[in-house]
Amino acid sequence: MAERLTGLRRRVELALAERVGALRVLWRRSMQLRVVLSTLAMSSVVVLVLGLVLQTQIADRLLQGKQQAALVQADISRGNLERDLLRVDPDRDGTQATLDEALDRLTSSGSGADARDAGAFEAVLVAGTEPLGTASTTGTGSTGPSSGPADAVPPQLRDPVLKGFLATKYVTVPSAGGAGVPALIVGQPVRTAGRNLQLYLIFPLSAEQRTLALIQSTLALAGLALLVLLAGISSIVTRQVVRPVRQAADVAERFADGHLDERMPVYGDDEVARLAESYNEMAASIQQQIHQLEEFGALQRRFTSDVSHELRTPLTTVRMAAELLHDQAEENKDTDAVAYRSSQLLVDELDRFESLLGDLLEISRLDAGVAELAIERVDLRDIVRRAAETVRHLVDDSATPLLLDLTEPAEAEVDPRRVERILRNLLANAVDHGESRPVEVRVAADEHAVAVVVRDHGVGLKPGEAGLVFNRFWRADPSRQRRSGGTGLGLAISLEDARLQGGWLQAWGETDHGAVFRLTLPRTAGELLRTSPLPLIPVTAAPADAEPGIREDAVTTGTALPPPTGEIPLTRTGGDDEAGADDDGSADAPGGDRPGAVSGRGEAW
Repeated sequence: MAERLTGLRRRVELALAERVGALRVLWRRSMQLRVVLSTLAMSSVVVLVLGLVLQTQIADRLLQGKQQAALVQADISRGNLERDLLRVDPDRDGTQATLDEALDRLTSSGSGADARDAGAFEAVLVAGTEPLGTASTTGTGSTGPSSGPADAVPPQLRDPVLKGFLATKYVTVPSAGGAGVPALIVGQPVRTAGRNLQLYLIFPLSAEQRTLALIQSTLALAGLALLVLLAGISSIVTRQVVRPVRQAADVAERFADGHLDERMPVYGDDEVARLAESYNEMAASIQQQIHQLEEFGALQRRFTSDVSHELRTPLTTVRMAAELLHDQAEENKDTDAVAYRSSQLLVDELDRFESLLGDLLEISRLDAGVAELAIERVDLRDIVRRAAETVRHLVDDSATPLLLDLTEPAEAEVDPRRVERILRNLLANAVDHGESRPVEVRVAADEHAVAVVVRDHGVGLKPGEAGLVFNRFWRADPSRQRRSGGTGLGLAISLEDARLQGGWLQAWGETDHGAVFRLTLPRTAGELLRTSPLPLIPVTAAPADAEPGIREDAVTTGTALPPPTGEIPLTRTGGDDEAGADDDGSADAPGGDRPGAVSGRGEAW
């Protein structure tokens, strides 16, 4: 039974949470709802305050009128009683019958034309215990005869009357049904042949109470009707403003989706019409500029492609001639060293020129959006090995230790050719800028993604340069000699290759502390990336000196696990528009104690 109650409570809480969430979403998305509810809330406060003020004023006026009429009635009643009791001594026997008879005449004869506004009343006549003008020594009690409901008179009212004063008091008197009825009691002394009598007139406020109830209900109904009218009016007024805004938002969304012919309808000459005209003019200008840029981009891509294709034929001819000259010069290099050196330089530059043409063709295909993927399920460790073999000559020439940490399997659905090209570019750059210091490569994977981190310990990147490393033809130091003979398009092509596969290519660098490049790809093609299995920012110092050459299954220390504190200050510059916290727990702290630069496309920093 307890489990059923717990389950029922959870279902109720879940349903309530869903309703609250739906209301929150509706509140955030509907400006008309916010305006109408805000108007109702403020109007309710105003109506409530006005209603309370009106009710208070009306009640005060009713009570004032009732009190004035009661005082007039009391004065008339006192005069009548004094005439009837002028020769009556309250201390003689038979006074009770005289008092009852006088009180009956008072209540039955009416109050005259001047006091009819006071309404019905009950009279109480009490024989005083002290002579007129003498201070009361017995308190509030009265031992003499009385006529009428004397118990309804409160003791607080009898003291001033015994002392000869006119007094009034609002009290609650019991009714026939047992419920209390509010009433006004007016008390005053009455002179007789002997000592004073006390006259109390009880005026029930039932009529005034009914009047106030009617006024309250009328005010409530009027306030409710007013709120309904205000809600309708605010809804209509807001709709007149919100509807054009919604239409503008719909048109803007369709325009942003590529429907460049979408325009806002224009009605009238008001502010909304001027807004629509301005938007339409802006959309037309943007459409024209987009068409111009598309035409210019298509022309540029066509020109690049045509030039690249046209240059291949003479390049092939020149290469054949250069190789022939190189072969002849190599045979006579002992006798003609200058010719041999010239032919060697010619062959090297032709290789570089051919690589540049290939990169230009690839860039043109990527820009045109015609690049195709050949997805295969492979282990990234095999691709890393192949990429490392392609740069072996650079590793050997520079005596650079290349440490490969390939202990974790990392299978994923990727395009092997493009991933290998990315890694080849990253390794060549790391060797070029590593100053013959160790270059570390680490592969890791989790449930949703695979990652490869390439770190060097060379010159690094200055603040702000990480946002430029993926730009075409950009170089950190143009005067620096490159061993790989790159064209300046490698990282740009690598970034596009990573994006084409739904991945990230990110960079981090610090002056004289090296640079880190991280490639993150989804394990399943088309899956959305959210985190990376490896941290981008290094958390340890450079590894100890290692032997030059490629070392597989080496333990990389420069791309280890996240730091124990979970925070690494950094400065983020450039890059794409996605930002947040890295999977290593490091938080964005611009202007921190550790200068650095982060750029590329990736999860929120």
